[in-house]
Parts: sequence; C-alpha cells; structure tokens
Amino acid sequence: MTTATTGEWRGWRAAAQQALYGPRGFYRRPEGPAGHFRTSVHASPLFARAVARLLCRVDAALGRPARLDFVDMAAGRGELAAGVLAALPLDVAARTRAYAVEIADRPGGLDHRIEWRAEPPEGVTGLLFANEWLDNVPVEVAEVDAAGVPRTVLVRADGTERLGDPVGGAEARWLARWWPLPAQQGLRAEIGLPRDEAWAWAVARVERGLAVAVDYAHTVRARPPFGTLTGFREGRETAPVPDGSCDLTAHVALDACVLPGGRIVRQRDALRALGVTGARPPLALASTDPAGYVRALAGASEAAELTAPDGLGGFGWLLQPVGLAQAEDLLVDVADHEEH
Repeated sequence: MTTATTGEWRGWRAAAQQALYGPRGFYRRPEGPAGHFRTSVHASPLFARAVARLLCRVDAALGRPARLDFVDMAAGRGELAAGVLAALPLDVAARTRAYAVEIADRPGGLDHRIEWRAEPPEGVTGLLFANEWLDNVPVEVAEVDAAGVPRTVLVRADGTERLGDPVGGAEARWLARWWPLPAQQGLRAEIGLPRDEAWAWAVARVERGLAVAVDYAHTVRARPPFGTLTGFREGRETAPVPDGSCDLTAHVALDACVLPGGRIVRQRDALRALGVTGARPPLALASTDPAGYVRALAGASEAAELTAPDGLGGFGWLLQPVGLAQAEDLLVDVADHEEH
C-alpha cells in the first residue's frame, strides 16, 4: 500500500498525514489501532473504570449538570467510551452524552448511546479525554547538518531520508524554546508545534470541565537526542515508513502543550489517585473465596501493567481544567503526586 510515488520528497509532517489519514491510510484500516498496538484502554478495563471515576469527579465539580459530556478523542473503535459508560453509576450514566471522535467509520455493535463524530462537539460540559492522540498528530523532523544548522528532514514513501532547507520561522522559534539542538551533526528533534495547536483547538471545545491528554511524553529537561519517530505494525515496532502500512508515532513534548492552569502528572500517579493501586489481594482470601482471589489477583496484575513506571505508568497526563472554580479540589489527589 503506497500513499505517494516512491521518488517524491516531502517533509515528515505531510508524508505522515497522508500515510496515516489519507484515503488509504493506516487509520482507515478495518482492524483499527488495536490490531497493531496495545494502549492502556486495551490492557485492562481498569483504565476505563478509572476514567469513569474521573468523570464523576468532574461531574461533582460542575454541580451535577443536567447534561454531562464525555468526549473520547482518537477513539479507535470506541472501546474507551463504551467502557466508561459501562462503569458509571446509573444516575451519572443517565445524564451522560458520550462522543467518540475518530476518522474511521463507526464500528458495528457499538453502544447506541455513543455518538460517532469526526470532530469533537463544541461547548463541552464535562470531560474531554485524549488517550494516545497527540503522538499521532504529524510533525516535522529536524536534523543538525555538518555545519551545525537544523534542517527539515525530507522522506520518500519507502522511508529513505535526506536533509532539506534550514528550519525557519515559527518552527525555528519552537525549537529554540522547547527543543534546543546543540550544533552537533546528526542530532534530531520532532517539532511539536502542530501538537500544541491541536491541543489548544481541542481544549477550546470545552466550555466547562476538564481536558486530559495521555501520551508517551518527555520534557525540555530530558529530550531524546535523536528523536523518537518510529513505526508499529501487528504489535511490533518497525522502521517508520510513510506508505500507509504501519502506524507512525513520536513521543510528545507535552510540556510545550500546557495551557495556563494545566499540569502534567505521570499515569502511575494519576491512576493511583483514581483507585488503581495494583495491591495484591490478601492470601487469606484464597481460602475463603478462591474465585474472588483469582479475580483480584488478575486485577492486581493488570493494574501493575497500567502503572509500571518503565511502561504505561510512565506516560504523561496533561490535565487542563476549563472554567472550573473548584479545579484545585478536583485535582487535589492527583496534584499530590505531581512531578517536579
């Protein structure tokens, strides 16, 4: 499957946009993201239950409005939205309007209460949740040349690269502020400006409530020297080739996306604050309730995967309150675990 002639040179942003979201792009494929990689949503239903608890906190902070919105950005096949609805208390679920935002067609069998959309609705009152969305917002890649100048990396559909023009304008200013590159040949960066803009656009859809972005992330204090651009196909990491055959992803400079009032915490800490602890059940339960012990042990194993510091637990959560007078009360448990 190809998205451009092999000999056409383009920046990584345009190449990835076509390869992922074009008419024959990766995210148009019928198997969906779950056919190629495993997110926290697919790892355990505990994740959706934690997000449901967060939605309930938002609901309380909003004064339990007549209509409560839940927006699942980059919804895949709607797994998170369905899991959240199933986990909500009945009184909250009755007031909740769930939206799954995805470019692919609506999958069969999805809960009829979930509205399928290509873009999030405006005037959201509730929780907008973007799990592993920003890492798939295409960006340009810069590489330092022999003279110490950052240049745009060009790529062909077969993955072959060469250096293009020097990075300039807003992209150069972004690099200087958020990912300064030493004048050392071969160092690379992903220019996250389109992700900053995408996140600001999504947050602007929220009238009152909370927006959360969850993703692979790094901060300006510890940027990876050669970038993070990679591919995934059928559960395996592979070379990033912009031909529509694989996912194309790069970790997010999440600190550059933060808007006033926002904060970043680790998934490990956020989930613990939302009740996902990973604590093993007491051994005595094995004698009194063997089946319950096995279920609890499986849950502890799933929680451990979600909170593993060198795995999913190391993801960043960007928490962005909008129009909430009680935002500090809403986030207090999570804020206690905030990284400094």
